[in-house]
Order: sequence, then C-alpha cells, then structure tokens
Amino acid sequence: MPLTDHMPTGARLVVGVCFAAVGWHASQMIRPLMTEGTDFGWFNEVNVVLGLICGWVVTGSRLGRGYPEGISAGLTGMGALVFWALFLQSFNEMLKLALERRYDGPVEALIAVFEIGIDYGLQALYIPLIGFLLGASFLIGLIGEWCARRW
Repeated sequence: MPLTDHMPTGARLVVGVCFAAVGWHASQMIRPLMTEGTDFGWFNEVNVVLGLICGWVVTGSRLGRGYPEGISAGLTGMGALVFWALFLQSFNEMLKLALERRYDGPVEALIAVFEIGIDYGLQALYIPLIGFLLGASFLIGLIGEWCARRW
C-alpha cells in the first residue's frame, strides 16, 4: 500500500461528511421502529461519528479507480457503517444489562451482544430505510469518485 493511501484528500472529507449525514438521517428513521420507551442516549452522535470514520477510512481509501469501483466503495462503506453501528449499539445495550447483573458470566454477556445485534437488525428491516441506505451509498460512491477525479 503506497504511503499516499493514508493522506487526507478532499474526496475522503466529502465522503466522510456524506456518510455522517446518512448516519444522522438513518438514526432518525430508526427511532420510530424501536420499542416504546427506548432510551437512545448518544445514538445519533455515535452513528454520525461512525459514518465519518467509515466514509473516511473504508470508502475514501477505495476512491480514484473509476465510477464502478466508486459505487462499490460506497456500498462497502455503507455495509461497514451498518455493521459497526449494530455492533456498537448492541455492545452498549449489553453493558447496560451487565451492570444490572442480568448475565451469569462474561461468555453469556458476549453472546448477548450478537443476540441483541440480531434483534436490532431485525427491527431495522424497514423497506424505506433499506432503500435510503442503498440509494445513499450509491450516490455517495459516485460523488466520492467525482471528487477524487476532480481534486
């Protein structure tokens, strides 16, 4: 990997900001889907930071190779954003339950992270949300590739 792959570029910044905006909007779309009385806390802010990181690192490092690869990079970045968002939110929920002494041991708590993540993922299976995420990743990939060629 060349040293320039780690350099900040305008395309990385644009893609990171776009993914951060998608993280915020998707968080707002998910809120009504969750059970009533859910304490969201820093839900939106965590997803914004994850969007920025996934856009910068995952998608931004794959730009500059053509528009089809840019679209693919956008889809890859969105997949990473969804994975890490589900993982961190379910890990946070597991920690909250562990502090309430709901688990008998650490292995049970670690298994619960994946069970909670699957439950959250099933609750988020909402066609408008999925369409938004796919459309946004496609568009962000095109915008990122255009920026990579321009700058």
